[in-house]
Amino acid sequence: MAVTVETLEKLERKMTLTLPLNTIQSEVDSRLKRLARTVKMDGFRPGKVPMTVVAQRYGYSVHYEVMNDKVGEAFSVAANEAKLRVAGQPRISEKEGTPEGELVFDAVFEVYPDVKIADLAGAEVEKVSAEVTDAAIDKTIDILRKQRRTFAQRAADAPAQDGDRATIDFEGKIDGEAFAGGKAEAFQFLIGDGQMLKEFEEAVLGMKSGESKTFPLSFPADYHGKEVAGKQADFLVTVKKIEAAHLPEVNEALAKSLGIADASVEGLRADIRKNLEREVKFRLLARNKTAVMDALVAKAELDLPNASVQAEVDRMIEGARADLKQRGIKDADKAPIPDDIFRPQAEKRVRLGLVVAELVRSNDLQAKPEQLKAHIEELAASYEKPQEVVRWYLSDNRRMAEVEAVVIENNVTDFVLGKAKVTDKTVSFDELMGQN
Repeated sequence: MAVTVETLEKLERKMTLTLPLNTIQSEVDSRLKRLARTVKMDGFRPGKVPMTVVAQRYGYSVHYEVMNDKVGEAFSVAANEAKLRVAGQPRISEKEGTPEGELVFDAVFEVYPDVKIADLAGAEVEKVSAEVTDAAIDKTIDILRKQRRTFAQRAADAPAQDGDRATIDFEGKIDGEAFAGGKAEAFQFLIGDGQMLKEFEEAVLGMKSGESKTFPLSFPADYHGKEVAGKQADFLVTVKKIEAAHLPEVNEALAKSLGIADASVEGLRADIRKNLEREVKFRLLARNKTAVMDALVAKAELDLPNASVQAEVDRMIEGARADLKQRGIKDADKAPIPDDIFRPQAEKRVRLGLVVAELVRSNDLQAKPEQLKAHIEELAASYEKPQEVVRWYLSDNRRMAEVEAVVIENNVTDFVLGKAKVTDKTVSFDELMGQN
């Protein structure tokens, strides 16, 4: 088999494959003979169908199959011998006007690029850190108490206060006309929780059970209900019931109800601190990893293989369709989603993947067995039965591949931070957690 390879543009190559015709025909004859032993056809006993009949019925499909197999095999062998790292599938076409006794094919394909990474000593990375404070623990305890609050009905003449649960009837109209979603009966909401618009909450605040009130309410221009966004409505609200919230005390009973092994206030705070510190660690790692990856890509030069970008675009489109299907959208698998929506993100992912792969290869940053074990144990530590979670990861190759990818990213992050110009920045717990 003779092979020639030429460069078309950047990463695109063309390989010419020449195959002897007798090689193709020999394999076709061999497969037809094997087929003749088992094929069933009307008028013939199994295994007794004449070769001429078998060839007439199946010759074309077998020939097509052999051509695909042989050309694919030849391309794979030639690419390996030429040490080509092929990206995606080649586009193969048969050439016409070839010498007698030969079949000649052109295979157009892309190769993975050479990735050049500049000296990382010039890279600048902002590394953030944060601590779990007593205030953060107090805030978490308040959230846990609110989740376990109980309600008791207030006296009939007691006004609604912030934190109370109100049960109301309401009806809203715009220019005297009712609108969808503007009416409800025995509707409950917590005053001050932000479930309702601020104007609505303020109107109910101070009202008593059995009292009615009409008040104007302006819907924001960006309100999720587009038919009323930016408009003013008049609401009639009648309070049916006001209930005061009762938060459980911070004591041993609360700790016990939360399943804390050391059922004491100190044990509760220690358990919350441990969980928050684990969450802070993962969030810091994710944030610093993003900063490192951005700095790394900025220091790299490479061309992107279109085949890899298109494959990533296709994966993202399939993911979007699966998400639509999960939301109950009809014919989600046929939803027209343009490639352009995902192309910039796909290019970014492919670029980052190639750069990380090069850094891992050239600096031996692969995931070590002990790193995989430590990471799985850390993930499992927050569960009630850690060893079962560890076995769950170890029993599935796909899950292990995901763990390996994370560990490799962590190795890359540590490597880059060890080389780059790092600026340390302390952020508050609330800022890190995205709280106000």
